[in-house]
Amino acid sequence: MNTASPSSRAWRLIVDGPVDGAMNMAIDRAVLRAHEAGQAPPTVRLYRWSVPTVSIGRFQHVSDVDSALCESRGIDVVRRPTGGRGVFHDDELTYSVVAGVAEGLPRGVIASYKVLCGALVEAYRSLGVDAQLTARSSGDRAAGACYLHTTSADLSLGAAKLSGSAQVWEGDSCLQHGSFVRSRDVGLEAAIFGLSDEARIALSRQAATMVDTLGQAPEMQRIADAVVAGFEHVFGIRLEPGTLSSRELNEARSIRETFSLRCAAGGGLSNESL
Repeated sequence: MNTASPSSRAWRLIVDGPVDGAMNMAIDRAVLRAHEAGQAPPTVRLYRWSVPTVSIGRFQHVSDVDSALCESRGIDVVRRPTGGRGVFHDDELTYSVVAGVAEGLPRGVIASYKVLCGALVEAYRSLGVDAQLTARSSGDRAAGACYLHTTSADLSLGAAKLSGSAQVWEGDSCLQHGSFVRSRDVGLEAAIFGLSDEARIALSRQAATMVDTLGQAPEMQRIADAVVAGFEHVFGIRLEPGTLSSRELNEARSIRETFSLRCAAGGGLSNESL
């Protein structure tokens, strides 16, 4: 499926080294704002986290996270510019994509999820994982942990949730980001979100990783190559390596603290809203 217009065949690819969670979120937001202002091309960004990090949704309450545990384990806590529930980022490659109606992206949330997640399905399948776009919502909507609830924004492997994504629009531009999880420490993730024994068992059964599926974790570069190929195929584009503009980088630095909840720094959780 080719959703891109002829004038938008070349998109920017940014591959970042690990940085802290607040900066990762700030960069994603800065790229979105630059794109909406007509000052940045459509962009796919691949990145990692300098320390294990919990990201909570834009409207999620910080009480869903065990701050004392995170502080004792050196786990950072940040708030995403997007919605959804809490995600523990550790052994994964994270992607973000910023594009909009000018690139042929449907304006509706469900329709745009379907198109963008199509690229993720392509990536997973090239890695040997038969991912499918989730057909209907299921699971515990009230759970603090994202992977206990599936929506049309998610990818599934059979009955198990494989990958979640979150999205926000500014004008005619969209930011979507999510994770390619290689492996998961279910016990730690359950403790972070204060899950009951029953919910911990559900998490172990209802969330799948690439190690679970393939028996081993693909190298990060192989995952990155698959993501690039998936977006190029679905959107009929070429991704050209690039970097952040000085405008994007400066804005990301200026808004970084907006996303930091500072748990790993020893100050508990704060800054409850954007």
